[in-house]
Amino acid sequence: MYPDDFYYTKNHEWIQVKGDKATVGITDFAQKQLGDVVYVELPKVGKKLEFHQSMGVIESVKAVSDVYSPVSGEVIEVNKGLDDSPELVNQDPHGKGWFIRLKIKDETELEKLMTASEYEEFIEGIEE
Repeated sequence: MYPDDFYYTKNHEWIQVKGDKATVGITDFAQKQLGDVVYVELPKVGKKLEFHQSMGVIESVKAVSDVYSPVSGEVIEVNKGLDDSPELVNQDPHGKGWFIRLKIKDETELEKLMTASEYEEFIEGIEE
């Protein structure tokens, strides 16, 4: 269900690391909790984010929620496709619905995140 090559946060963000760069989004669990996503606000390219700093806002028919950066780093790309099609977050949260790409500042922060199996166990506790 959840990609094994991603790391996960307790706030339901995911991060996929390739070298010193990473892609960030929200999990399938998060998008299901939110319902239909109608708007996504993302940071500007060049913005420096700290570990667990708010990096944007996601708005759905049910709620408005902050989205947090799983690690420290500099934003190198944002998913412009979400401007016109925020529903991509619902349709493909672990793929086309990604939020940002960043250059990681401190790779040791990844040790604070969960693996796919740890995340699945974590959300089982929430769903019960």
